[in-house]
Amino acid sequence: MRFTEDNVIIKDEEYRAILAGVQMEEDISYSMEELWALAEAAGVDIAGEMIQNKERPNTATYIGKGKVDELAEMCANMEADTVIFNDELSGIQLRNLEDRLGIRVIDRTILILDIFAARAVSREGKLQVELAQLQYRLPRLTGFGKSLSRLGAGIGTRGPGEKKLETDRRHISKRMDEIKKELLEVKSNRNTQRARRQKSEIPVVALVGYTNSGKSALMNRLLQLTDKEEKSVLEKDMLFATLDTAQRNVKLDTNQEFILIDTVGFVSKLPHSLVKAFKATLEEVIYADLLLHVVDVSYPDHDFHINVTNSVLKEIGASEKEKLMLYNKIDIADEMSLPHNGEEILYISATRGDNMEMLVQRIKEKLFSGRIIVSMMVPYDRGDISSYLCDKCRVIEMEYKEDGTKFVVEISKKDYGRLEQFIIK
Repeated sequence: MRFTEDNVIIKDEEYRAILAGVQMEEDISYSMEELWALAEAAGVDIAGEMIQNKERPNTATYIGKGKVDELAEMCANMEADTVIFNDELSGIQLRNLEDRLGIRVIDRTILILDIFAARAVSREGKLQVELAQLQYRLPRLTGFGKSLSRLGAGIGTRGPGEKKLETDRRHISKRMDEIKKELLEVKSNRNTQRARRQKSEIPVVALVGYTNSGKSALMNRLLQLTDKEEKSVLEKDMLFATLDTAQRNVKLDTNQEFILIDTVGFVSKLPHSLVKAFKATLEEVIYADLLLHVVDVSYPDHDFHINVTNSVLKEIGASEKEKLMLYNKIDIADEMSLPHNGEEILYISATRGDNMEMLVQRIKEKLFSGRIIVSMMVPYDRGDISSYLCDKCRVIEMEYKEDGTKFVVEISKKDYGRLEQFIIK
């Protein structure tokens, strides 16, 4: 298949690839499995994989000379036209490998950026991906050599394209500055929205987790519970189905409300340029009052996914945020393998709706436990106060008296100070 400049997929051919990795000290079986899923998400037909045990990568070709020959023979026998490496390669390594193998060579970073380029919908998302692509390619202009001349179709080519990448560094740097300026404007708008939320004291809950763990499905289930199904987000069983941050207002039956944010899914070895480019979007996680860490418990080594998510949260400065662990997909998990390690965990199924009421109750407790229940008398000529209490607070009792409306209501400490003149001591 190939892609137009607008990232529209045209299925006229399929790329056949060999996956390659180098195992040093750490076991790379999980990251290779992840690379397999990423390649499939990009529409690649995977012919096989090759792993070399090596103390350190070869500076010229990443894998050893003998392995390059073995890989070339493997590609010929399996009729592969692409090799995808599990780690980020330098421009020199990419050029040398393509010279030796005679076919397209891309690395994990290019693959992830490629998927992001295809899935980005909003203007901000597209700008962030383009910036990450340019940041990746700028230092590789010298070594990338003839690889650049082949850009224009297939995996690893979406986004900037041939025209922009075959110009000099000055042109690319100028484009990067333009993108950064545009993103600053978007960030300024988001800061304004965030300040408005903070002023209204509406708490923020952010969904975080490994890609395809069920965050979007959970958001849709919570919206369904609050009769806001028309605000649902894209939900699909694939890696990086959604990239753009979605925000929805959730109003509970107790009249309490919060902002629910669905963030981009995490993956191991997430390119630093991508984390940096998406940092403005991920800032929503930093400012959230509560994180819902969604884990696909049906995946055999979900601990790997948890560690990946915790690593990214640490990188963006959100590792100390209050967090609730949600072990999702219990409807397809082996119940005998469900973990019981002592930490606070809720076992849920976003698809089937298991334990959703319990989740909503825990969210209430974590977000609104600091609220105060008071009695208030609001004069009839202060309808603005009565409207505020009915719209923004949990009204427990309301009774019309001779000199005004009497409320028994749950309010925040800030509201207590602001509305103290109406509170019955």
